[in-house]
Amino acid sequence: MTAPRGGSPIHATMLFLAAVALAVVACGGSAAPGAGAATDRPGVTAPADNASQPGEPVAEPPTFHSLGVRWPVRGDANADATIGVRYRRRGETAWREAMPLFRTDPESVSDENRVPGGWLFAGSIVDLEPDTEYELALALTDPDGPSTQRTLVMRTRAEPREPAGMRVRHVVPAGTADRGPGTGTLGDPFRGLRAAQAAAAPGDLFLLHAGTYAEGTWTIDRHGTAERPIIYRGAGDGEVILDGGGRERLVSANEVRHVWLEGLTLRGAKFLFVGHSGSHFVIRRCKLEVVQTGITAINGDYHESRGFVITDNVLQGPTTWPRSHGIEGINGVLITGAGHVVAYNRMRNLGDGVHGTEHGGLSASDIYNNDIEASTDDGIEGDYADTNVRIFRNRITNAFTGISAQPSNGGPLYVFRNAIYNVLYSPFKLHNDTSGVLIFHNTSVRDGIPWHIEPGGETVNDVVTRNNLFVGTSGPALRSTGDMIRCDFDRDGYGGAGGPGSLLAVFNVFAEWNGQTYGTPDGARRSGQLYRRHGAVLLDGRGNFASGLLAPKNPDTRFSGEKIDLRLSPGSRAVDAGVVLPNFNEGFTGAAPDLGCCELGQPLPHYGPRP
Repeated sequence: MTAPRGGSPIHATMLFLAAVALAVVACGGSAAPGAGAATDRPGVTAPADNASQPGEPVAEPPTFHSLGVRWPVRGDANADATIGVRYRRRGETAWREAMPLFRTDPESVSDENRVPGGWLFAGSIVDLEPDTEYELALALTDPDGPSTQRTLVMRTRAEPREPAGMRVRHVVPAGTADRGPGTGTLGDPFRGLRAAQAAAAPGDLFLLHAGTYAEGTWTIDRHGTAERPIIYRGAGDGEVILDGGGRERLVSANEVRHVWLEGLTLRGAKFLFVGHSGSHFVIRRCKLEVVQTGITAINGDYHESRGFVITDNVLQGPTTWPRSHGIEGINGVLITGAGHVVAYNRMRNLGDGVHGTEHGGLSASDIYNNDIEASTDDGIEGDYADTNVRIFRNRITNAFTGISAQPSNGGPLYVFRNAIYNVLYSPFKLHNDTSGVLIFHNTSVRDGIPWHIEPGGETVNDVVTRNNLFVGTSGPALRSTGDMIRCDFDRDGYGGAGGPGSLLAVFNVFAEWNGQTYGTPDGARRSGQLYRRHGAVLLDGRGNFASGLLAPKNPDTRFSGEKIDLRLSPGSRAVDAGVVLPNFNEGFTGAAPDLGCCELGQPLPHYGPRP
């Protein structure tokens, strides 16, 4: 990381830690996360005293690139304790700084996460290497005492690879030959999915040969193991089509564990895959022709449903752009539980690419590098997320809303480095009394107000933003109609796509916030209500991107995501305009981190299925 010429990384880091952990920035005059005493939070019983009484930290289920921690702490009635985080690879000597653990709002968390007489702190370390062991050093500091430290050793997951020594068995469509169910050899393959399933055992690799498997609902009820999964894979001799013939379900696998589906086409059913309360399913390199829902695996709680891997798939739905039917309940992926990965998928013509649900809750899961286009509702929903859900490096093009959090149940819900173009409503939806959303380094370009938050009279609490880039065509730059409580919005950039002259002339006024209007970013900063330190950055919306990309003139146009390049122009005021965020913008190349989803000079992320 290059040291900023205008100030040291340590100084910038300490400013940010003060913002998030000690939290003196106010929304509507209220303290930001971690600053207000418990008695400042209506309906919450004050902890017994000011001294922290820490329990034991809990390591959450890991993913390929992220580790999450939760730490319950009783006491700390005046809410001045902080928990710093450092990490390193096992065996290294130097520690790296990470974000402090986030103090969640006791009113907002789900019942199972509530700490009687205290607080739940939680947080993630991101951008880690797969299958690697790390040490995490947690330091709880409380001026009222006691201060304490804990060290955890955690390992990121490895991407699933076929174990050696699998028993290879062959399958052809039922009715291919009238010779009974078959024995699974190449010369005498199983005839149909049911015959294969009846013989399945841990360590079996079923190669499905080309053709259409039209057997209605295929019920999977045999489990694999972590060391010996059961794998159903296209044999590579042509397309393998599983057709439900109009049934309710195509693949039904409730409460099943350690089964993989690879290289298959799923079609012809309302629900293509149902794996409620299941665990450790792999669905990879499949094509799903979605009628209503592609993959649904809900009703499983934090301990019950673990470790789904949904990667490199193509999900194609029936919706059209522009949207003409309002909110459409046609969704790509619904999942609850913990330790899941939804990554590198291409999703087209759906209501929600990834749909959030209250039927189970979602924690410690990653949604990243998906390519989502033409979502008539939300590109990705973090709705009903609990702790340590991470939505990052996705490309969302043509959507009603980019990313939704209605609500986040206390968080932290991390939303970072997403590329969003042409949303009709807002890049980020913060409704239903949402709480605990951390929004860093995203880029949104749209027609209309760059970012508006319109939850009606609901509250929006404990939301933190940094280093985002919002480009629009009309003002104000930022509008909120909700009751913003303990929020910390700072150092985001707003660009207007108007003509030459004053940037403020494009927006008319800068912000509407908690019933107040602020004509300029400086005025908002001086008020102490919206900003107290850095304030916002105003940009000309016409010269930000090296590709020459502008805000859409007609949002009804369907733009191709492959042609949307939101990398910055060297002359943009967004370059070097950000602040240091430990673990979230390491390796920046200039005087300071850039605003937006892509650091100048770095290649575009890969969106959608990998080669």
